[in-house]
Order: sequence, then structure tokens, then C-alpha cells
Amino acid sequence: MLKTQNNAVMKWLYIFAVVVAFLVVFGGFVRLTRSGLSIVEWNPISGAMPPIGQQAWEEEFAKYQLTPEYLKINTGMTLERYKFIFYMEWFHRNVARTAGLVYAFPVFYFLFKKIIPFKEFGIYFLMGMLFISQAFAGWIMVASGLVDRPAVSHFNLTIHLLLALTLFGLALWTAFGHKYGFHDSSKKAKWSLPTKLSWVALGLLVIQITYGGFTAGLKAGHVSDTWPLMLGALIPPNLFNSWINVFETPQTIVFIHRWFAWTGMILVPVVYYIVKKQNYPADIQTGLKWLIGVVALQITLGVLTILSYVNIVIALIHQANAILLLGLAVYFIHRFRALDEK
Repeated sequence: MLKTQNNAVMKWLYIFAVVVAFLVVFGGFVRLTRSGLSIVEWNPISGAMPPIGQQAWEEEFAKYQLTPEYLKINTGMTLERYKFIFYMEWFHRNVARTAGLVYAFPVFYFLFKKIIPFKEFGIYFLMGMLFISQAFAGWIMVASGLVDRPAVSHFNLTIHLLLALTLFGLALWTAFGHKYGFHDSSKKAKWSLPTKLSWVALGLLVIQITYGGFTAGLKAGHVSDTWPLMLGALIPPNLFNSWINVFETPQTIVFIHRWFAWTGMILVPVVYYIVKKQNYPADIQTGLKWLIGVVALQITLGVLTILSYVNIVIALIHQANAILLLGLAVYFIHRFRALDEK
């Protein structure tokens, strides 16, 4: 159980969480620019350097020309155009390498200096394992698009996304512990109604993010550029004529992603009403007001993403705002649980 609070460790965790969040958003940019399949090999060390010299570039381009994406979509692409998508993916991978260093150097320093006691190292070790896992999941995702189709598996993409966001949430949760104090599980305090509802809200958000990953992987956002109608109807036919549609069919997946978000718009005001009625601290009440605004903004951005036929800038802001929502969900659960234990 974590007990040792330290301001330096808290700041490091905040920085690490921000780097992970940036990595996720830039990953979205890589996907939207179809750059993710431009590097066909995973070289964690030697890949830190781009090709040097004309021959090296031509060799790298030749590898890409054998991929389904080049053969089916980008046939005739010039070397100069290839360099752009290569550099986008190369930068993405280097941000990931940087994130690894932002984790590794400080954590071992804090452990060596006993700022983090060895008996409390478990949660930090878990962060490291999560980071490695999402890196492997990232390569498995890319590899899934190099075999017989010019797109990655939407399941692999979503696993990669959820692992990164789990790492983000765990880093924030631990940082909040350093700032506000760690929870004492030995107290076995009952969960208040706001705590329970916050966990429900987090669960709903994870489902929504999962369907966001499915939508991105299947490019389902391009199914229809109208709202609230989709394909000319409020509820298009044959969306749920098979259970497999919920996991595989772009029309069904984007329909769920469009409308499931409204569960948050209903639940968060309910939490605010309960908190206000039970006279929770003013900062909690104010924070929930802002959270309602962030949820409303997220839905607005989602609608604008649809109407703009997945404009890159709007889509990325939509993705970044989802990460903000996740961070706020973790924050409120942490605060509510702390108040339960008083």
C-alpha cells in the first residue's frame, strides 16, 4: 500500500501523464494522415534514426511499396510524399521512446535514492509493464495492416489505445495520491453514492472510448456526414440484426458511438445534483460544473467531427477532450473516495 508522499514524484507523474496523453493524440494524427503503416519494421533502438542518404531512403521506400497500403491505395506515391508519412510515424515512435525515458530515468533515480521505498515500488513497476505492453500492442497493431489489407485491425488499435489510457489514468491516480494523500484500504469505508456513480461514469466513458477506437480503426466516422440523421434515418435499418454487428459493422459501431455519449450528459448532472444536495466542498461542486461543460463540449466536438466529415483538427481536439474527461473522472473518483474515508 502506498503511503510515502513526495512533491518531486508527483510532478514527475504529472509530466509523464502529459507525455502519454500527447503520444495518444499524436497517434490519432498519424492515423488520420494514413502515416502509421509507412515504417514496416520495428527497430526500437536503430529505428531512432531516420534513413540517411538517397540510397537508404530508396531502400526504405521499396519496403513500403510491397505493403497492401501502397499496392491498393498509394500506388504511384512519390518518394517525397513517402518521406512525409515516414517522418510522421517516425516522430510518433520517437515520442514513444521519449515517454519511455521520461518513465525509466526518474523512477530508477527515485528508487535508488529511496524517495520511492522499494516496498511501494509495485504500482510504479506496473506502469512500466503497461508502457511495454502498449508498445508491443502498437507493433502488433501495425503488423496487422501489413499482411493482406491496407488497414490495421480495429481490435488491435483499440487495445493499444486502452493500454495507453490505462497508463495515463494510473499515473494520474498515483500523482493525486502524492498531492492529496493515499487511500487507506484498511479503513474499509463505505462507498458513497457519488463515488459509486463516478465509477459508473468511468465505466461508461471506457465503453465510449472503446467504440471511439473501433470507429477510428474501421474509419466508420466516414459512414455518414449528417446528424442526427444517419444514412437518411434516425435509426438506419439492420443495425442490430446480428450480435457481430456490435463489434464488426462500421454503421452499427459509429451509431453506438454517436448516441452512447449521451449517457454521460445525463449521469454527470445527476452526480452534481447529489453532491450539491449533500453539501460537498465547494471545489468539488465547482469542478462538477466544469465537468458538465467538458462533457457537453465533447458531444459538440463529436457532432462537428461528423458534420465536417472527420476534419483532422476537430477530430484531434475531440480525442484530446476525451483524454481530459478520463483525467477528470479519475480525479473525482480519487476525491470522492478520500471524502468517504474521513
